[in-house]
Amino acid sequence: MNQISEHANRLSRRYFFGRSASGLGVAALGSLLGNLSAEAGTNPGIPQTTAKAKRVIYLFQSGAPSQMDLFDHKPAIAERYGEELPASVRMGQRLTGMTAKQDRLCIAPTIYDFKQHGKSGAWVSDLMPHTAKISDDLCFIKSMHTDAINHDPAITFLMTGSQLPGRPSMGSWVSYGLGNENQNLPAFVVMSSKGTGRPNGQPLYQRLWGSGFIPSQHQGVRFGNGSDPVHYLSNPTGLNRADRRKWLDSLAAMNELKQQETFDPEIETRISQYEMAFRMQASVPELTDVSDEPQSTFDLYGEDAKQPGTFAANCLQARRMAERGVRYIQLFHRGWDQHVNLPKQLPGQCKDTDRASAALVTDLKQRGLLDETLVIWGGEFGRTIYCQEALSADNYGRDHHPRCFTMWVAGGGFQPGLSYGETDDFCYNVVDKPVSVHDLHATLLHCLGFDHERMTYRHQGRDYRLTDVHGSVVQDLLA
Repeated sequence: MNQISEHANRLSRRYFFGRSASGLGVAALGSLLGNLSAEAGTNPGIPQTTAKAKRVIYLFQSGAPSQMDLFDHKPAIAERYGEELPASVRMGQRLTGMTAKQDRLCIAPTIYDFKQHGKSGAWVSDLMPHTAKISDDLCFIKSMHTDAINHDPAITFLMTGSQLPGRPSMGSWVSYGLGNENQNLPAFVVMSSKGTGRPNGQPLYQRLWGSGFIPSQHQGVRFGNGSDPVHYLSNPTGLNRADRRKWLDSLAAMNELKQQETFDPEIETRISQYEMAFRMQASVPELTDVSDEPQSTFDLYGEDAKQPGTFAANCLQARRMAERGVRYIQLFHRGWDQHVNLPKQLPGQCKDTDRASAALVTDLKQRGLLDETLVIWGGEFGRTIYCQEALSADNYGRDHHPRCFTMWVAGGGFQPGLSYGETDDFCYNVVDKPVSVHDLHATLLHCLGFDHERMTYRHQGRDYRLTDVHGSVVQDLLA
């Protein structure tokens, strides 16, 4: 590209009026309809269908929870303790480097008891007593499967629809499609917590909530766990709010001059993000201050909800964000990677999350918000029925397993009280109603009012979508 001629074209009369038709004209229309667009909360350029949900709260369990120890009950396997996993079950499927060289793949039945709960009769492990109590509000998907066998590509796949970094995250797609309902808070917020199982387990990368090639105003804003949850949001010593306003006005004027010269969309984003940060100086302290919550809230979520940075505190913040119109709330809870010592680590992980996850669903339901909120719980893949390293009667570990795992979804148009799909007796292969990651994404977008095949963004001459060229809406999951 000849940069000099390109610059001349940008300044030409034809270019100016050509841009006016799609740029200045749209900007003027946006100004006239600004209040209406904010109220509707949708991107007028994206085709929509009837929506059941207005927002998403994704409780991502990083590291991969063991489905056969929590939700996928396999009583027949107890009789096969210590036996070799049959070749007819494995069918030559690949193994990770952590177990590929083991002499034997010994079957390790769960040591935890399961019971049926609610009118739906859902099977839930005793490790999840609070989740068991709300089982009639949950849609258990027991036939999830993925293409990735290692953590980084698997998490990236679930967050972005691709194992390769660089694609927009699901939260960015939702922000792009639905817009911002609250002009004083970001549309997409991210929080994280450390589990008691493996607290320093799988790292979390910024690309998991990045916007990829979608304008960066749609990327997730990460809230920290300290007294100042958004970095660099507070004014430095000696700078008051009035001075900050003058400084931002001057900076915006300089950015607008540069924008008139380059027409760079990222400059427009930068201006809007500075303005958002200014508004957040007032809105975030009010949001994160839970002193106005009654004691009944902490009776529901547990006393951990008073401790910033815990999963319980983040769940409470998620409810407060949902009330204030945040579109996509992503919670990452680390520590679910039990390759060894599962019986010593898994109970702690469950204690971290069980009560607060159930409390969030209950709280949203009590406030009339559950029907319009998608709450998702699950990890990046499942765990193997065979033991990694040594097996004993009271101790075992499990390796990565992409062929089947369990997630649950509540609210937002999903059918409550449903256990969908089935795995074989070894919890190794899906034998009925498989659901891929692309299928899940397609179904979630459907509940938000979008046709996943038509919700696209053009980049480098190609129309991209969250589901790439795959995925189908799983109608049986819908209420």
